[in-house]
Amino acid sequence: MRLALGIDLGTQGAKALVMDVDSGRVVGRGSSPLAVDAPRPGAAEQHPDAWWKAIADAVHEAVACPGVDAARIASVGVSGQQHGCVALDASDRPVHPAKLWCDTECATEAATLSATLGRRVPAGFTAPKLPWLRTHRPDAFARIRRVMLPHDWVNLRLTGEAFTDAGDASGTGWLDVAARSYGRAAMDAVDPGLHAWVPPIVPADAVAGTLRAEAATELGLPAGISVAPGSGDNMMSALGAGAVDHGTLVVSLGTSGTVFGASDAPVIDPEGLVAAFCDATGRWLPLVCTMNCTVVTEEVRAAFGLPHDRLTELAAAEPPGAHGVSFLPYLQGERTPDWPHATGALLGIRTGLMRPGVVYRAALEGATFALLHGARRLAALGVAPRELRVVGGASRNAVWRQVLADAFGATLGFPAEPESAALGAAMQAAAVASGARVAEFVRAHPPAMLPGRVHPRPEAAAATAEAFARHEARAAAWAGSA
Repeated sequence: MRLALGIDLGTQGAKALVMDVDSGRVVGRGSSPLAVDAPRPGAAEQHPDAWWKAIADAVHEAVACPGVDAARIASVGVSGQQHGCVALDASDRPVHPAKLWCDTECATEAATLSATLGRRVPAGFTAPKLPWLRTHRPDAFARIRRVMLPHDWVNLRLTGEAFTDAGDASGTGWLDVAARSYGRAAMDAVDPGLHAWVPPIVPADAVAGTLRAEAATELGLPAGISVAPGSGDNMMSALGAGAVDHGTLVVSLGTSGTVFGASDAPVIDPEGLVAAFCDATGRWLPLVCTMNCTVVTEEVRAAFGLPHDRLTELAAAEPPGAHGVSFLPYLQGERTPDWPHATGALLGIRTGLMRPGVVYRAALEGATFALLHGARRLAALGVAPRELRVVGGASRNAVWRQVLADAFGATLGFPAEPESAALGAAMQAAAVASGARVAEFVRAHPPAMLPGRVHPRPEAAAATAEAFARHEARAAAWAGSA
């Protein structure tokens, strides 16, 4: 039995998944939670040392599963939360906690870069975080000798070598996406020293390194096994959902929400709503990201003190449109549209409507409508779905599934493996270790899909369209001026 290990470093935790390469079956899995530090308004940070501990715990749990022989693991791939800034000194130690994708205290620096470059640079991207460090943490900034993304840093710990891939690097703000190479003008605008600090970009289909002995001992893995290039979590989720061909779009319901799909050519949005990302196969992955997805439903759960399954039952009893209640989901600011200073709001409340089911349904609809806003821009740029595949921690919620189908007016399919990013990392690892091109490997070994699909309901179309129009108007009035 040939085995491949996929690691997914997320915001809320690390996950590890062991895949039988020949059958595609997941034979082992593990996870370990992570906390996000918020020391200042808008700040969101984690220390890389906490990442490594969580990864080690998750890998140990996965390889301890019955039937997993760690000695048969031949390759490892890493998926990582995008946009984080890992600034290291000459000894490869962090000079400051990593600022994350959901960190919005760099909004001023983002606006300055956007004006300088003549294009939108979101506050959550990597690029604004370095000028913020230069201004607010000058002593730490002076010690920087290397700048990496979260998945790059994990690969550095695994192999002792610094490298990145075009997929994750396209979320920095300083990549020339069409050329899949660094953009000199953008890097100069961030900082003149950046050219010397970034790692080289490795090909999508090649082995990038081997597991060094020290890391192998810490993780309980064989030394010398192949390490794949890895990529950002969205790129890896596309692999794990089997979305490597034009027309298959993925909707991911996690801490953030995303809609993305493969493209044979770069998709550049003059309005800046769609991120012109590269993918993990040598092509492109136009993507829309909202900063508030499951954080919105989690806020409702915490407020009412009820579990999600009970709240889901109550929401199912409420009609589409939630009696005119809109939950504007901008609890952490927003990236699509570019409203970093926006806040959330519950609008349209009347007597008797402050019920858990109404508020929960409004939260589901609000998070979904935010994604739909971006998906319509994707379609306008030629990335329209023939099929939607839904992944992420909330993809099992039956009411949310129906809200998505009704809002998007599309039939939904569901990959059997909920941890699509970790599975994509394992698939990439298996592909490069066998010498196969990643896209061809995914097509030859498509991930299993759950039985049953969810279809839009004609009887809900009018109420859903009215609720979306109401959401758009209220969002523009409430958050558009933030």
